[in-house]
Amino acid sequence: MLNQRPPAVLVLEDGRSFRGQAYGAVGETVGEAVFSTGMTGYQETLTDPSYHRQVVVMTAPHVGNTGWNDEDDESGRIWVSGYVVRDPAVRPSSWRATRSLEDALTEQGVVGISGIDTRALTRHLRERGAMRVGIFSGDVLGDGPEVDHARLLQTVRAAPPMVGAELAAEVSTDEGYVVPAVGEKRFTVAAVDLGIKTMTPVMMAERGIEVHVLPATATLQDVLAVPGSTREHGPDGLFFSNGPGDPETAEGPVALLRGALEAGIPYFGICFGNQLLGRALGFGTYKLRYGHRGINQPVMDRSTGTVEVTAHNHGFAVDAPLDRASETPFGSATVSHVCLNDDVVEGLELRAAGGTDGQPGALRAFSVQYHPEAAAGPHDAAYLFDRFVELLSSSDRKAHA
Repeated sequence: MLNQRPPAVLVLEDGRSFRGQAYGAVGETVGEAVFSTGMTGYQETLTDPSYHRQVVVMTAPHVGNTGWNDEDDESGRIWVSGYVVRDPAVRPSSWRATRSLEDALTEQGVVGISGIDTRALTRHLRERGAMRVGIFSGDVLGDGPEVDHARLLQTVRAAPPMVGAELAAEVSTDEGYVVPAVGEKRFTVAAVDLGIKTMTPVMMAERGIEVHVLPATATLQDVLAVPGSTREHGPDGLFFSNGPGDPETAEGPVALLRGALEAGIPYFGICFGNQLLGRALGFGTYKLRYGHRGINQPVMDRSTGTVEVTAHNHGFAVDAPLDRASETPFGSATVSHVCLNDDVVEGLELRAAGGTDGQPGALRAFSVQYHPEAAAGPHDAAYLFDRFVELLSSSDRKAHA
């Protein structure tokens, strides 16, 4: 059955190519080649807006075993530019499945390739770094047995790189909406959608937070227009979501965050929101060689020494010192979490200046580079939403002191 698929070719921008069979839609696609080390959760990965303009290579050899259902999407569509697997499941085996993974890819026009040595491709990307790639199948390969490799390579190299890409507005909601609190409402939070996943506002709502989701183009005035439950002006807290693209291009959200910090609004950010907190505090960001992607990345909380297994998807990181606090216009900033594989910054904390008896000042903002809302697991970091509630509560107590 797999041998009946049309032939397909994957071409990397450095000239290396792999031959296989089409998987999903037949045609042509280009993007940044990245690999994901998760053995499950492929539906959440494919529908995560953070993967916009990326071609995802699955390191797990068997993909599609549990099919596709109507409950686990993290957004309204598949966002990846292309999909690469070694051995796709011939048929799904799950009582929740409504169709196969390949059916979902085909329905949404996602061009993929199967039957290639994904281990060799992953090792190549680890050694050479993430790079542009193209997947070609069907008529674009031509009628003859020979493939015009030079033409395909030219198409790949003409694709825009991820560095300098401003993509958050392309995946964000066009209009704001509200996710009501579950049970008793305790706080109101403005959440800027830079590529937000469905589970994120759900996790906050389950903790009594009414979430007002705003577009990526939101301004400080838009945020302050959200009525809070405890603050006289503006929401009780601000949240920045995950999202795609180069954080160096996100001038609008960075300006918004700086204004919110000046106004004393408590802040929590994840993934892209961690990078933007870093920029707002004066740190730089840089492109990782091949990034962190998957649901098995080890991160250490430096304040407790606890190691968390976490879900990741990022190709950029914050350039902040690990060995000392940094004084900023908004307080003292420290690196709170690090990746145990490579010491990449995985979290930031901002505390008010002027702590007493050598103790740090009160927490004002924090962020992490990974995904505590990971619907497919792991759930080691779900406590961070509780920490956000504690931050909102402490800010409330100060407001009424």
